[in-house]
Amino acid sequence: MSVLSRHANALILAALIIVAGGAAAALRIPVSLFPFINYPRVVVAVDAGERDPAQMAAQITRPIEIALRGVPGVTHVRSTTSRGSAEVALSFPWGQDMAGATMATQGALATVLPDLPAGARFEVRRSDPTLFPVLGVALTSSSLDPQALRQLADLKVRPALLAVSGVAGVDVLGGSAREFAVDVDPARATALGLSLADVATAIGKDNAVQGVGRLEDRHRLYLVLAENRLASIADLAATPVKAGQTAAAGIVTLGQIATITPSVAPSYTRITSDGKSAVLVNVRQSLTGDTVGIVWETAARLKTLGLPPSVTVTPFYDQSELVTGAANAVRDAILLGAVLAGVVLFVFLRSGRLMLITGLMLPAVLAGTCLVLLALGMSFNMMTLGGMAAAVGLVVDDAVVMLEHIMRRLQEGQASDRRSILDAAAEMTRPLVGSTTATMVVFLPLAFVTGVTGGFFKALALTMVAALGLSLLFTRFVLPIAAARWVGAREAEAAERAGGVLARLGRSYEWSADRAFGRPAVFAAIVALVFVGAGWMAWRHVPSGFMPVMDEGGFILDYKAQPGAALSDTDRLLRQVERIIVATPEVASYSRRTGAQLGGGLTEADEGDYFIRLKGGSRRPIDAVMTDIRQKIDTDVPGLQVETAQLMEDLIGDLTAVPQPIEVKLFGDDPAVLATAAKQVGDAIGRISGVVEVVDGLRVAGDTVSIAVNPQLAPQQGLDPTGVAGQLETLIGGTQATQVRLGEQLITVRVRAPQALRSRADEIARLPLVAPDGHLVRVGQVATVSIVGGQKQLTREDLAPFVAVTARLEGRDLGSAMTEVRKTVANLKLPADVRVDYGGLYTQQKQSFADLTLVFVAALLLVALLITFLFEQPMWTIAAVGTVLLSAAAVLIGLWVTGIELNISALMGLTMVVGMVTELVIFLLAELDPSNPLDAAGLREAAGKRLRPIVMSALIAILTLSPLALGLSRGAGLQQPLATAIIFGLTAAVPLVLLFLPAALLALRSRKNGAVTAP
Repeated sequence: MSVLSRHANALILAALIIVAGGAAAALRIPVSLFPFINYPRVVVAVDAGERDPAQMAAQITRPIEIALRGVPGVTHVRSTTSRGSAEVALSFPWGQDMAGATMATQGALATVLPDLPAGARFEVRRSDPTLFPVLGVALTSSSLDPQALRQLADLKVRPALLAVSGVAGVDVLGGSAREFAVDVDPARATALGLSLADVATAIGKDNAVQGVGRLEDRHRLYLVLAENRLASIADLAATPVKAGQTAAAGIVTLGQIATITPSVAPSYTRITSDGKSAVLVNVRQSLTGDTVGIVWETAARLKTLGLPPSVTVTPFYDQSELVTGAANAVRDAILLGAVLAGVVLFVFLRSGRLMLITGLMLPAVLAGTCLVLLALGMSFNMMTLGGMAAAVGLVVDDAVVMLEHIMRRLQEGQASDRRSILDAAAEMTRPLVGSTTATMVVFLPLAFVTGVTGGFFKALALTMVAALGLSLLFTRFVLPIAAARWVGAREAEAAERAGGVLARLGRSYEWSADRAFGRPAVFAAIVALVFVGAGWMAWRHVPSGFMPVMDEGGFILDYKAQPGAALSDTDRLLRQVERIIVATPEVASYSRRTGAQLGGGLTEADEGDYFIRLKGGSRRPIDAVMTDIRQKIDTDVPGLQVETAQLMEDLIGDLTAVPQPIEVKLFGDDPAVLATAAKQVGDAIGRISGVVEVVDGLRVAGDTVSIAVNPQLAPQQGLDPTGVAGQLETLIGGTQATQVRLGEQLITVRVRAPQALRSRADEIARLPLVAPDGHLVRVGQVATVSIVGGQKQLTREDLAPFVAVTARLEGRDLGSAMTEVRKTVANLKLPADVRVDYGGLYTQQKQSFADLTLVFVAALLLVALLITFLFEQPMWTIAAVGTVLLSAAAVLIGLWVTGIELNISALMGLTMVVGMVTELVIFLLAELDPSNPLDAAGLREAAGKRLRPIVMSALIAILTLSPLALGLSRGAGLQQPLATAIIFGLTAAVPLVLLFLPAALLALRSRKNGAVTAP
């Protein structure tokens, strides 16, 4: 008695436990857009107050770069230095322990911090998807002012959303922070011998709360506070700033020498939503957070917060829409594919019970796959769901192959009872294990692939391997038990009645086989030449890219105004842009950040971004909308430079290095020569067809008012450059003297000169300085004031100065564009001391293609090893590998014909074709007896027996993937190239396996033995 007979009930119970566990696991698995990838990049943001770029680079950026270059594992250091701020990015090898690398970076910064100028601050952050929000909402109000709106967001909305499970952080942008402005009259203060710094010090000393001890008295323990807390403008006005030498002289209060008013903190950003002043709340998820759950819970909390009726909450970005769209696309593909597979099964076998068995197998295997995903700590994302969709056809195929074999034995009369059905199932163990293994082994080389490709497709590979492994177990140990109980002579008779379809296929096949096997060497050579020739042409002409493009339902529009443009002037230009956006019918809403970016980063006041959210339903493709808006801005809004990109595309680029597809890096020591070369390169590549949004990399930080202290005149007044700078900082920017606590809010008290004295650059020379002896000195008496033209941002890579010329693509693939870019740059007569290198997504593409090419070769070697192990026939292995390679050529032909790019998704599909075609090859070879000599009649008979399962297997796989290949649903774009590649590979594989493979076997046998048995 077999294992299946003895333990049938136990096996059924085990299957039910797995299904139940999988169903429960599916409810607990988090949902995210992409799988978690440990990106090997750390970014250090440095803020050092108001300094020009050259000073900032020499005093701060360069020492930090040198210190960070010594962090273990660092491969590249890249920096950008602007006015008073810098950003230093560290790149590490893929697979590096990034938690340890981040700590090592912080440690290296700690060693150099004492040598940096006072006031320099830095923030270290890992580059991962949590830097970008999963949900962004805009708060607008018809009655609340910006201060009240910001206070509402900070004190009510932000704490509530931080409590949502899976939220890593909540960032608030926009609005205004309340302050108390103390505008000191310099004449009055000077008459009393006070500088503005003295006034700020006096305010700070008068606002103090300090614990001085504890007191135990009368059975009570008291905390003793020395408290003088400022709580209002009246308290500030009464603050003493100077006491007389005698009692008669009295006390001078702040209100006597200054005007104190409610004000707002200085801000050089502007935030709007749909044209209205707004406060934006960005919700970032943790690495293990559930995107959909976070958005749902956030929405629920916002409804119960009890916000004022005048406050409107509008989502401007919702990543869960893309996640659910992608999940729905995969769900629909699975359901539609299952239905189509059922139709194929019914056409060939005409049995409702067989359809039911197959229909139960599919959800059981998928449920078990969910259990594996939970155990491995993985999420439902576009890759794991795509893997489940791609596995549907293979799971159904396993069931169909087993059922078809059982039905064939029933029709032959070799299986008539339960035991004989189980014996028939046992006959399929070897080919079933071999075919499943063939599909699984192609994923093994992915374990050694790093980068974005490895991170993305390891998740897909693990999902498929789990599904295929479970499918093998269910097909071998559970399905035969169900068939033994539910399948009998009636189903065999139904399959016999469906023989008309098979008979027509058989006659067509016999006609083709007679001609192919008559002169097998000639036929095999002709087929090989046709496929190889067409494949070579396709390889030379197929467009190539990096990541597949999908419609995310919204996009980023980055903009930059003229360098140093006033915020009001930039805002005026952007109002024109917003009229263009509003006039675009596909736009649902938009949000704008000026002086800030959605994902953070180094940003000047003359630049920023929009996130433009598009309507759902039927509309123009997102690329067409992006191009339309960009072209109208270029035409109607001169003086504004814009770039467009979808958010996830931009995110992946930012996390790896540079988001632009094209980056030409120019290295050299002379800034003037580099600037000339950058303009030359930018102009040249801008003339290439399809290359758009060219940026020459010469980012100007804006003009500077230079106050040069005279080293001879200043000492005559008792002043020095440091003292002058300190007084000017208080006069112009203001000094934060203290903070007043009102409820939960801390309000800064800023001491400064009156607005009339600091509103224009040409009035700076008349600003009053106080000498140590109390007399008044005008700035112009000890310094020269001048306006210095725009200063360029400074960029370095591995401590070498460079300029990066970047560009994006429109209507053109990355491979052909970069070929022309490289040729164009090579033909330029650049200075001899300028070195050219290339970066951007192009470098990621090259690395990914190299990795996946190795994966493809390794997959071929592994399936060759498997076939040799199964059959121990070297000639069979050669013929089988040749069949697989011709199917791969068909993939290239299919991509060329459809115009789909050869990208990492398509290359993954190409690799999967190796396993799937090998599976069909094994089905045929398993029907042959290696101990008998091959002849045409035997091969034709074997192929005839395997005709139905091979055709059914390929047809089911093709139909189950067709919904993804059509890319009809939002979010399906990531799997479209993969599905298309598999479909074309399998379409060619059926005739290749049934005709070319036997012909090749006969031809190889002929060369070995010198003859072939005639049909």
